[in-house]
Amino acid sequence: MSRITALPRALRRTGLATSVAAAAVVLAAGPAFAHVEVESEGAQALAKNVRLGFEAESESDKAGISELKVVLPEGIAPADVKLADGPKGWKLTAGSDGYTVKGPALPVGENAEYAVTVRQLPDAKELAFKTLQTYSDKRVDRWIEIGEGGENPAPMLKLKAAAPGAKPEGSASSPEKAAPSPEPSKPASADESAKKDDEGGLPTGAWIGIGATVVVLAGVSVYVVRRRAS
Repeated sequence: MSRITALPRALRRTGLATSVAAAAVVLAAGPAFAHVEVESEGAQALAKNVRLGFEAESESDKAGISELKVVLPEGIAPADVKLADGPKGWKLTAGSDGYTVKGPALPVGENAEYAVTVRQLPDAKELAFKTLQTYSDKRVDRWIEIGEGGENPAPMLKLKAAAPGAKPEGSASSPEKAAPSPEPSKPASADESAKKDDEGGLPTGAWIGIGATVVVLAGVSVYVVRRRAS
């Protein structure tokens, strides 16, 4: 009796353990089924005109993906990113800290794939492209976590070391400042002219005094001549 009773219990325990293990595997694999990935063949620090491919996996059974907003890593300016390929009707719009790629909603269950061209990659070992994934029903998935073990990991791109002699170039959005053009000369005002006269020659009062003296001397001379003639 004891052996017969013990056998079903052992089977029940084994079945329970198997179910728990299977559930653990499913839960552990869950986050990996839905995320955003980025890849680039031979990505290298300080490389120019690099093509980056993105794929956002769909995990909604009710709505399609309609928008992807990306926060760019330090060293890449929004103006340096151009859309190279994407779903039909989708366009890229630069923002203050990244860009947005959006257009007509994709069919339910279809992944969003697009590619951009970056003017130059920064001198780094790894780049994070935090992404907000929006569906046509306004649902938003936030793929922004950096580091291992996160449930919503941000797309990460590992870079090879920069080529010898490679140097960072300025962003297209921050051209070199041109030398300021000289201000046009302004006509001098009456006060400024008087001031220059005072600084460069005799004071105005002195000229007035000289003129008055000449007039007086001329009058005296005329008086003397008339006196002698009479």
